[in-house]
Amino acid sequence: MLTVATDIDALSRFGRALADPIRCRILLQLREAPAHPADLADSLGISRTRLSNHLACLRDCGLVVTVPVGRRVRYELADARLGHAIDDLRSAVLAVADEKSCAEADEKDCC
Repeated sequence: MLTVATDIDALSRFGRALADPIRCRILLQLREAPAHPADLADSLGISRTRLSNHLACLRDCGLVVTVPVGRRVRYELADARLGHAIDDLRSAVLAVADEKSCAEADEKDCC
């Protein structure tokens, strides 16, 4: 039973991270390469404060880690397998229903 609880916790954390479009964009960028927060904020077109809040969420979910680089901090995916999981999930969702979006569904029916 412990494995089921652990699996549910892991999927819930991943789902929470993916529930926000900005966090999805951050994960997609970090899938390509590690990045410094200032560079992420600029490339995503969001404030550093807003980015910081989303990075904190992703850290709390265990999906990204910080790596000290001199006096700066760089962010990267916590595990390379996360990049593969993002690719697989994106491909699977597009293959199943590429014409659907949660915006088209009632909130009570959507994840």
